[in-house]
Amino acid sequence: MKFVIQVNEGPYQHQTADSAYQFTRAALVRGHEVLRVFFYHDGVNNGTRLASPPQDDRNVAKRWSALATEHDIDLVVCVAAAQRRGILDESEMKRLGKDAHNLAPGFRISGLGQLIEGVVFSDRLVVFGD
Repeated sequence: MKFVIQVNEGPYQHQTADSAYQFTRAALVRGHEVLRVFFYHDGVNNGTRLASPPQDDRNVAKRWSALATEHDIDLVVCVAAAQRRGILDESEMKRLGKDAHNLAPGFRISGLGQLIEGVVFSDRLVVFGD
């Protein structure tokens, strides 16, 4: 089965982001394909490289980055939601005249069209969060 995962909650506010990550890992272990993980609303905060959780806590962005590298998963951060929350890649930084970017490795910024495209080519969309 081919999945697209949508994550709508931030990494440390709710269990939602952890549940999305665990579901994605479990699906891959069971031989399913995850075409894309789309981060939307506060979920875009999962993609910042500047979060510095305590040493004994999980680093959500690094976990997603490692999973994406290991399984060739497309991690897409919604451009509009990201801009509202100060999540920028180098291209958006330059375009918006900002002095820094903070998108974690393995993530990319794009639009809702990527979510729609993923849904068209997958068997299931699984949404985590409101």
